[in-house]
Amino acid sequence: MGLLRIMMPPKLQLLAVVAFAVAMLFLENQIQKLEESRSKLERAIARHEVREIEQRHTMDGPRQDVALDEEDDMVIIYNRVPKTASTSFTNIAYDLCAKNKYHVLHINTTKNNPVMSLQDQVRFVKNITAWKEMKPGFYHGHISYLDFAKFGVKKKPIYINVIRDPIERLVSYYYFLRFGDDYRPGLRRRKQGDKKTFDECVAEGGSDCAPEKLWLQIPFFCGHSSECWNVGSRWAMDQAKYNLINEYFLVGVTEELEDFIMLLEAALPRFFRGATELYRTVGKKSHLRKTTEKKLPTKQTIAKLQQSDIWKMENEFYEFALEQFQFIRAHAVREKDGDLYILAQNFFYEKIYPKSN
Repeated sequence: MGLLRIMMPPKLQLLAVVAFAVAMLFLENQIQKLEESRSKLERAIARHEVREIEQRHTMDGPRQDVALDEEDDMVIIYNRVPKTASTSFTNIAYDLCAKNKYHVLHINTTKNNPVMSLQDQVRFVKNITAWKEMKPGFYHGHISYLDFAKFGVKKKPIYINVIRDPIERLVSYYYFLRFGDDYRPGLRRRKQGDKKTFDECVAEGGSDCAPEKLWLQIPFFCGHSSECWNVGSRWAMDQAKYNLINEYFLVGVTEELEDFIMLLEAALPRFFRGATELYRTVGKKSHLRKTTEKKLPTKQTIAKLQQSDIWKMENEFYEFALEQFQFIRAHAVREKDGDLYILAQNFFYEKIYPKSN
């Protein structure tokens, strides 16, 4: 039984292909224009919100001429690493900001570039330090560590962060780019339509799952130096470790997020009072984002990635951060009946001289 085939003349085929290509270019151009319009609208809304806050403070009194007390002058920067439960954590801050009386600001960089231009670094440092209307303030965004000391700032902000097992983070990000998550399910993602699994990507040597894609947590902690972003740089890892120890107040891990929140509440109640209870009763249900269609990699896939020097360095940094976090936690909490409890003040002053009459 023969099949009836309808063949188009070559010229018509060519015209059809050209017409399709033109249509696709037109659609891409329209989408780009819509994206640009959306971005402009978001910036306009943000500027309007800022003006409203500044006007409100102006009506309340000339706050800019009044010295802020120590707690009200506090600024926290959470330079969040992508796919480390960062949205889950920042939602806690948003829920508490009105009650605890502080401002939350999202640092939205163009194309999510974690490295700021030199002029933007100066602007950002000036905003953070001089913007009294936004103090106390909690700033969060996907930006690499920025050393405020080199700008001559007298009082530096408090840095905090959360990191994750490097392979788990990459797998989550891989599927997030293709399927999104349950936080904004209708948003079109950059790799939408690509159905290839992470295992298949690794087996084929794809670029989206290459070991080089693991190189992210180290440069985020290393900072704005060019060497930080040279994949596999030993100097970058050493600098990231130094910054984690010396420049960060606390660095938690995704796998122990509740303990991270508990320690922050104990140490910085001005911002995090009520955070632990909020996370336990509401946060685990409403705040945790789940990447859609995520398939766990096989042992063979994991073993292949673990052969790379890049994984070894990122994993070494992760293990280093985990060790520091567990050390801090061990000296701050005690376990009783399966629950953790924050230790009360464990120091006091004595032998105070000279004696008062």
